[in-house]
Amino acid sequence: MNRKKLQKLADSLVRSAKHFNKYEVECLIKLFNNLGVEPNERHAIVGLDRNTFRNILHVTFGMTDDMIMDRVFRAFDKDNDSCVSVTEWVEGLAIFLRGTLEEKIKYCFDVYDLNSDGYISREEMFHMLKNSLLKQPSEEDPDEGIKDLVEITLKKMDYDHDGKLSYVDFEKAVRDENLLLEAFGPCLPDIKCRLAFESQAFQESPEL
Repeated sequence: MNRKKLQKLADSLVRSAKHFNKYEVECLIKLFNNLGVEPNERHAIVGLDRNTFRNILHVTFGMTDDMIMDRVFRAFDKDNDSCVSVTEWVEGLAIFLRGTLEEKIKYCFDVYDLNSDGYISREEMFHMLKNSLLKQPSEEDPDEGIKDLVEITLKKMDYDHDGKLSYVDFEKAVRDENLLLEAFGPCLPDIKCRLAFESQAFQESPEL
């Protein structure tokens, strides 16, 4: 990508990805280009496919839960074309790395709402908690323990008592207790991964 094109793209992205300055946006665009993102036979669009993106989540941000990684990919892939474009990459990372509490609440809710129907249901909670909890070999029926946990969670977070979590329920619960933001599995980077990624991405990089 030539300098002029890079500048133009960075100028437009710095307006939509408000948490980064222009230099940081340029670094993220260069990083995106360095990931070897080439159009292939299936996709004429240049972007990160699901596997490449999941690999970044796993290697760079230490994520291991397949279901959550898949949902994070979908949260970044706003236009649902099965690949993350440079715009989706920069705008997604703005929230992923530096989002306000409000932005992170919206992002986490979207990740946890597995079927995108606007609610986190009992079944969705069960699947996510089952995936994120360590299996205890001594337990007779681990599913029972998870069902209990789902009920406890609903008791704490389901303010309108309709047996599922709406965005309003989730937002209120997280504002009252910030630790509930990632109640159903880690979908944001911890501070160590975040700082490591930023220091690597935003170091003085050679001109491309």
